[in-house]
Amino acid sequence: MRTYITAILGMLFIVSCKSDKKEQQNNAEANKQESSIQLTNEQVKNAGLVIGNPQEKNVKGILKLQGTVTVPPKSVVSISIPLGGYIKKTDLMAGMQVKKGQLLAVVEDMQYIQLQQDYLTAKEKFQLSQSEYNRQKELNAKKASSDKLFEQTATEMQTQRINMASLAQKLTLLGIHVKTLTASNISKTVAIVSPINGLVSKVNVNVGKYISPTDMLFELMETSDIVLVMSAFEKDVHLLSVGQAVTAFTNSNPSKKYPEKIAYINQSLNGDRAAEVVCKIKQYDSSLLPGLFINAEAEFENEKVLTVPEDAVVRWQGEFFVFSHTGNNNYKMIAVVPGTTNDGYRQIKSALINSSSKIVTKNAYTLLMTFMNSAE
Repeated sequence: MRTYITAILGMLFIVSCKSDKKEQQNNAEANKQESSIQLTNEQVKNAGLVIGNPQEKNVKGILKLQGTVTVPPKSVVSISIPLGGYIKKTDLMAGMQVKKGQLLAVVEDMQYIQLQQDYLTAKEKFQLSQSEYNRQKELNAKKASSDKLFEQTATEMQTQRINMASLAQKLTLLGIHVKTLTASNISKTVAIVSPINGLVSKVNVNVGKYISPTDMLFELMETSDIVLVMSAFEKDVHLLSVGQAVTAFTNSNPSKKYPEKIAYINQSLNGDRAAEVVCKIKQYDSSLLPGLFINAEAEFENEKVLTVPEDAVVRWQGEFFVFSHTGNNNYKMIAVVPGTTNDGYRQIKSALINSSSKIVTKNAYTLLMTFMNSAE
């Protein structure tokens, strides 16, 4: 009895396996039929389908870069003073715009008075020694004085000239004009003025604070001279070159494009294994603030790839397809991996498509609609 039951169960298992196998074959055949569609000659004519071959083309690739808006070192000015002193007046605040020659601060100290005094004294001594030199020169020419005395007066005049010139340079560093300096306009203060048109980025002083020659009082930035500094990973550096076109845009306004060109590429990689790529701004835009995050896209020549007209690629259920013409008005959907587009052609990748394949290059979406309707 037990043997009989075992035999029956075995026969049922074999029948079930055959049934499952047949069902899988039927499903596979159904799926195969679903990915293909057969049209009549009239349907092909009405749809306006055009058959063509994929082409191998050199398409342009897009390399995405990220970075920030930066001011180059030559446009960042640190303001200091050669001699110490007390801040008597300043109205600056970070963020203010200043013009070249605008007063930044007034500094006062007793040593400014002493320096002006020393210069005026040296100037008088030089004029006196010059007069004595001219007198001795006339006497020496008439043999009324010795050559030694003449040489001594010449040396004294040159010494006073050097002393006066040295003090004049010190006063010039302080912004004091020696040509207009007299005993009646000696001042205990000096004015610090802006050397550029720009933005005040840092203010390190306040009224009454004593500053030394090593202190930075203000930091100014010439914002009209900004650059874009972006990072390119080492695997992508070979795709970039000086003069290459780059299109930059900000996160806040991605629709506004800034067409630039690469000016420099730092061949030394940083700690993140990336190289700095610098682009100069052709036209200043006040919205490009220093430190602002920036995106950019750089075009580069890609290797030869298989391309088809953009109309040949359709999208359905989140995937991309082309229709292959297998003959007798039969069309089969083949999944592809899309790439970049250029001049109306799109790069595709598929093991089932090559340059000799026959595919629908025009009105592929019409064929997709017909396919979808037939599937329903």
